[in-house]
Amino acid sequence: MDLKKEIKLSDLVPKGLARKQTQRKQKAKTRKRTMPKEIVGLKIESSAITAAQIVNNGAGKSIVNVARTPLARGIVTGGEVRDPAALAIALTNFFATNKLPRRGVRLGLGNSRIGVRIIEVPGTENHEQLENAIRFRAHEMLSVSLDEAVIDYHILGETVDENGEKAQRILLVVAYRDSIDRYLAATDAADLEVVGIDLEAFALLRAAAPPDTNGEARNSALVVVSVDDERTTLAISDGEVCHFTRVLEWGDATIDSAVGRGLRISDPEAADLRRKLSGLDELPDDEQLVQQATALREIVNYEIHALVRELQSSLRFYQSQPGSLPIGVVLLSGALADLIGFADELRTQLGIPLEVVDPFVRATLRDNAVRPTRSRELTVAIGLGIED
Repeated sequence: MDLKKEIKLSDLVPKGLARKQTQRKQKAKTRKRTMPKEIVGLKIESSAITAAQIVNNGAGKSIVNVARTPLARGIVTGGEVRDPAALAIALTNFFATNKLPRRGVRLGLGNSRIGVRIIEVPGTENHEQLENAIRFRAHEMLSVSLDEAVIDYHILGETVDENGEKAQRILLVVAYRDSIDRYLAATDAADLEVVGIDLEAFALLRAAAPPDTNGEARNSALVVVSVDDERTTLAISDGEVCHFTRVLEWGDATIDSAVGRGLRISDPEAADLRRKLSGLDELPDDEQLVQQATALREIVNYEIHALVRELQSSLRFYQSQPGSLPIGVVLLSGALADLIGFADELRTQLGIPLEVVDPFVRATLRDNAVRPTRSRELTVAIGLGIED
């Protein structure tokens, strides 16, 4: 799968933007920037910080180091930074403790306030007119002043209708500038050199599937789903470009809260139980644990209905769009992918072929790198570290 056509929000948000108000007036446009061979993919969610240090040598991608540490609740919520100062301290400690380089960091961004859409703009060879048309459509997507938004786009190609009228096919991404500013305020304070900001959905697609080498167009869509602490990221690709992405308000915390209520234990105790039952092919000979696992599975099977409804609704919307492909397979990632019975139940309720992602399918661990437990949590960070 060739994702080189994916846009990079970092082209619009150079380091120091949070401090330089004058740069907020800068016109948004696509620019190419050479990325370093060694990239630290950085994923920040409400309960943890995850990083993957990757060396990119052409087709070869090698993982030098991977790390994950808990993050205190309230610093980041729903993919938005609430306390940049506290996040800066956490990042400083995280990079020092895990001996991660502070240069060459690519940050993941994923929340429900980001719009991704493929649009068509009536053909024009005038660059300024094209940008004005794109900015108008971007304003429609977020309904905010363009000074408050970050816009990036990539021209996918040209279409011709039955009347011979030409149009530019554009992949457009629009994000709220204040959301990006808070992340950059934290990374600047932690003395991290952010060379890239990418959508987590794009990183997920890069990590989850190897590139297509036969040059033939796919006849089915690739769907990748990653369940994180508070959110689930859905990305749909034709094998070359991400055509649709959505962030759902459903995650590990949804399960932990439901299990806590059902078993009358605290949410942290429910999370510990979930982790204990993750990565096991079969349950140990422990009567209490078997009883807890049975109750947990019943709760999960019930709670998963809400996720399935949202996923099915998103898939139907994608397939209602012109040029959409039939759904081929769903690739599942995130911590819940390792929970006994979760993938099987999701496959059954969706009624679509589903496989669990191998987070190391695109990048291999070096001999001295330690593969952590619950490695499905690393997929997005690894994708952020991959540069094609």
